[in-house]
Amino acid sequence: MTADTVVVGSGPNGLAAAVTMARAGLAVDVYEAAEEIGGGLRSQALFRPDVVHDICSAVHPMVAASPFFRGFDLLARGVELRQPEISYAHPLEGGRAALAFHSLARTCERLGPDGRRWEALMGPLLERSPGVVDLMLSVRPNPAVDPLSALRLARRILGHGSPLATRQFAGEEAPALLAGVAAHVVGPMPTPASAAVALMLGHLAHGSGWPLPRGGSGRIAEVLAADLLAHGGRIHPGQRVTDLRRFAGIRAVLLDIGAKEFLTIGGDLVPAGYRRMLGRFRDGPGAAKVDYLVSGPIPWTEPLVGRAGTVHLGGTQRQIFRQETAVARRRRGGAPFVLLVDPCAADPGRAAPDGQRPVWAYAHVPNGDPTEPAEMVTSRIEQYAPGFRDTVLACRGISAAALEAYNPNYVGGDIAAGAVTLKQSLMRPGPRWDPYRTPLRGVYLCSAAAAPGPGVHGMSGYLAARSALRREFGIRQAPPLGPTT
Repeated sequence: MTADTVVVGSGPNGLAAAVTMARAGLAVDVYEAAEEIGGGLRSQALFRPDVVHDICSAVHPMVAASPFFRGFDLLARGVELRQPEISYAHPLEGGRAALAFHSLARTCERLGPDGRRWEALMGPLLERSPGVVDLMLSVRPNPAVDPLSALRLARRILGHGSPLATRQFAGEEAPALLAGVAAHVVGPMPTPASAAVALMLGHLAHGSGWPLPRGGSGRIAEVLAADLLAHGGRIHPGQRVTDLRRFAGIRAVLLDIGAKEFLTIGGDLVPAGYRRMLGRFRDGPGAAKVDYLVSGPIPWTEPLVGRAGTVHLGGTQRQIFRQETAVARRRRGGAPFVLLVDPCAADPGRAAPDGQRPVWAYAHVPNGDPTEPAEMVTSRIEQYAPGFRDTVLACRGISAAALEAYNPNYVGGDIAAGAVTLKQSLMRPGPRWDPYRTPLRGVYLCSAAAAPGPGVHGMSGYLAARSALRREFGIRQAPPLGPTT
């Protein structure tokens, strides 16, 4: 059977695009360079067969909120999103810790005088959460957005995306808590882009949450692939695409690859103007990752941190701003920002019968940094959990440079597939009315290099597929995504 559509890459966006095209009744082939599908959704046993580690993403606030996944309905397909009691925690010196409970009220109670400020910051966003999410995950500008959601978000970005950010709270806990979320932007801070990320993810922590899929992130890729196969799609793992000419005659080709990888496989087919535009697309800082097998719970100085699925290790707001800006300017040194995930906080079944369990952590480093990160990350965790080193039974460190070898989309370890700046958030990958359509006939970019950008939300793939359905097949009605009986 000849395919109507080819999708290159089986990350969450590639699978979302493939599912959408297949649901529209088209014959879809997916080509994946790796032997396993999933891209950033892969899970596997690293050190012992009964302990599963998430190889890339582990916590999924965008999966719980994304319009694509809301329609796809993971729960109905057997994927349970487990909510930790504390969405994220932020330890500080002296045994203190700021805690973002799933409950907004409990969070505010622990923030003292800043509790009212946190309520005023997050409460109005929670009231309009679907509108805020749809605004952030749409193609911008979008005249269909909820204007009140846009206004509430814009006002808060002005206060927290500028030097005024250091004057929004009275104590240390609340600003550190927000700065830790803003650091997910992996770039200089404070900026409008970092504030937007902080407000988006920060309010979701008290709403749809920061859940972990029971059994690991690979479960999401499994059900996406199962739906694709059920609708006639085919998946070809272990087949790296090196030349787009391979798909001559295919009506729609959707590429879940980075901007630079597109230039490589497009070669001289890519017009000079588009090539120049993608050549100006900036990479962001890198991530250096460490996977641990530990003997038991992490010995945090503040025990409540152990109830958080995600932990940010970065110090105070000012320390985070200084370190993240230095890393974005390719300066090495300083105590790195580390993001740690303890899956058993939400999913105790991830631990082995003898109590051994996975821990996932990465540090922000300059793009392309070759430093092996295990000792650097372990030392950072030890600052807030003395004795952690003694619980480590095995670990595997992957430098930012090595992450690119694992996934060419992660240029220099840039797991966001392109710097998350204001410009590259509003015009990703460049100033085009339809960011997915390329100058090559029938070829679309559907990766995190296109709007709305990084995160496991599937929206870049879904929106690219909608564009291809309209332009190449005349299909304007979105296909239903929910489970079929």
